[in-house]
Amino acid sequence: MREVCFLIGRDDTILWADATGSAALMPDSRERWEAIWSRRDLIAEVAHSHPIGPLDFSYEDQTTMEALELALGRAIRFSVVAPNGMVARNSACAETALVEDQPWGAELLRAASGMKD
Repeated sequence: MREVCFLIGRDDTILWADATGSAALMPDSRERWEAIWSRRDLIAEVAHSHPIGPLDFSYEDQTTMEALELALGRAIRFSVVAPNGMVARNSACAETALVEDQPWGAELLRAASGMKD
């Protein structure tokens, strides 16, 4: 299993994907920040997986979300997909909410993360 990140566009397409070799950690990378910056006008959501949980944003996730919105100058949606569900925020400072009607990309993110056999 591994953590995976998708940059998702306004039309619900995956603009870029990144994966790590760890099921519990996705450290910042220059390549990811460059991908974000080069697609900054197209990004509507940053989704990533927590293949072994939790179904929540980590402290590192929260600080990264704040930095990203500061750099972009606007709010975007952030989401975490775990084996037992999906949560999202419409901004780094918004409340975390359980996503009942998960988008098609949630299952793809689970599969890419190794959560599905």
